[in-house]
Amino acid sequence: MRQAGVRLHAHAGDLAVVGLVEVAARLPTIWRAYRSMIRCLRDRRPDLVILVDFPDFNLRLARRAFRLGIPVVYFISPQVWAWRAGRIRSIAKYVRRLLVIFPFEEGFYRDRGVEALYVGHPLLDRLTSLPSMGEARRRLELEGGAPVLGLLPGSRVGELTRHLPVLLRSAKQLMAERSDLRVIIAAADGLPLDLIGAYLHQEAVSARVVQGRTYEVMAASDVVLVASGTATLEAAIIGTPMVIVYRLAFLSWLLGRLLIRVPYVGIVNLVAGRRVAPELIQFHATPERITDEARRLLLSAEQRLRMRQELQQTCDRLGPPGAISRTVDAILECLQSGALEEMAVQRG
Repeated sequence: MRQAGVRLHAHAGDLAVVGLVEVAARLPTIWRAYRSMIRCLRDRRPDLVILVDFPDFNLRLARRAFRLGIPVVYFISPQVWAWRAGRIRSIAKYVRRLLVIFPFEEGFYRDRGVEALYVGHPLLDRLTSLPSMGEARRRLELEGGAPVLGLLPGSRVGELTRHLPVLLRSAKQLMAERSDLRVIIAAADGLPLDLIGAYLHQEAVSARVVQGRTYEVMAASDVVLVASGTATLEAAIIGTPMVIVYRLAFLSWLLGRLLIRVPYVGIVNLVAGRRVAPELIQFHATPERITDEARRLLLSAEQRLRMRQELQQTCDRLGPPGAISRTVDAILECLQSGALEEMAVQRG
């Protein structure tokens, strides 16, 4: 958005945090950003507020916008179908239109009184031109017939510190079994490379680190070990077999177990409605368990082919590309209807 000319009052990267306990350390920063946005709404009085994901922050912002008479479009809905269903009441009251990215969400929300519209998943627009495995390996200087294992520990520092040491221990075990295995780490933009280097030194693992080239790493890899999140769906669209892992602070995990009501954690499995990729969460995400699942895929071309086929079937459920243009049309429609309502009020 900054590149497109949008003026930033706060950066989402400074506010994002995963876990019910971990958020406490960020509360002062989040509160300052929230107060800044409230002042912006009050002083500038925009014609429309577009909220994207980030529900605990954005639903409060939606309530304030509603009280100021500013219509709200919400893009990428809170996952109330997974946990904290009580938020539906706030969405129905404060949000003019909810634009959802998973096909099952539209009916779910409409049945509960929310004006929801399924626009499709934006990843299908972003991942339209991808390199082949051979081309990705050439770009990453991984040519040859040796297998490649990709590590995607997450896009936040907290995820990196929880996941990377475990993934490196798994990679070390696999490399001991197969000396030609090449390991490459996809570091998200903004992650500290010196911290990754420290973990590599600590675990005595030889691996390449590339930053900002996640899709190339996915395309080049025979298998990826990936932190649960959007990256699992990205890997599915690219067609890379995966093992999903995730760890949280203990108290966050414990609270999550009490609140979350879905059978899977990985988005790719949620969309599929079944276990397409193995999930190893919290205490199950041990180096030994991860190694076992990765080994099964690395040793069997048939297993990898079967998972690729299942991933393709899962992606087919997302519908066609074009989510961005459909989102734009829905937003413009809301702007137009808001202008017509204002004209009607002015005329009496």
